[in-house]
Amino acid sequence: MQLLLRDYPRDAWPDHPNFAASIQNWMGAHKMFRQLSEITREETERYLDKDRSPEEFAGRLSYYGDLLVRNLHGHHHWEDLQFFPELRDADNRFDHGLETLESDHLVLDETLNALTEAGNRVIKLIHLDEQQARKEAGALHGSVSRIEQFLKRHLTDEEDLVVPILLHHKLRG
Repeated sequence: MQLLLRDYPRDAWPDHPNFAASIQNWMGAHKMFRQLSEITREETERYLDKDRSPEEFAGRLSYYGDLLVRNLHGHHHWEDLQFFPELRDADNRFDHGLETLESDHLVLDETLNALTEAGNRVIKLIHLDEQQARKEAGALHGSVSRIEQFLKRHLTDEEDLVVPILLHHKLRG
């Protein structure tokens, strides 16, 4: 996965003539996912620390959690069906790396489903049994933390593999 990264190091990407707006937008989506997972974790911590009212937390969790889950599902679905096949066609030396990223997407689906279930449970409990909601929020915090850590690794791996292919083959320009 590191083959082209040596020739196209991360710190040189923005100045590369083939670093197109589409690549910047794709990486911008990754930045948004990192931010949304961080916000969701921090909001859960505020609720657990009683620095956020139950009602306010429920609203913020609904909003940011939904943005995170829906956009991540859509993003990696598009990558698997359209983007990665384009990269395979350009350079099949990276099939194994792309397969690894697609496998990560399967794990991410499971993790996002667990987050959705935990988040929905906490939101329902806030309206039914706030004490139980706080207990369940601990499990939610674990789910959000797992997604945040997973995204830090996965998105960096994805960028380190994909951007050098795009630059090398002048794709997405």
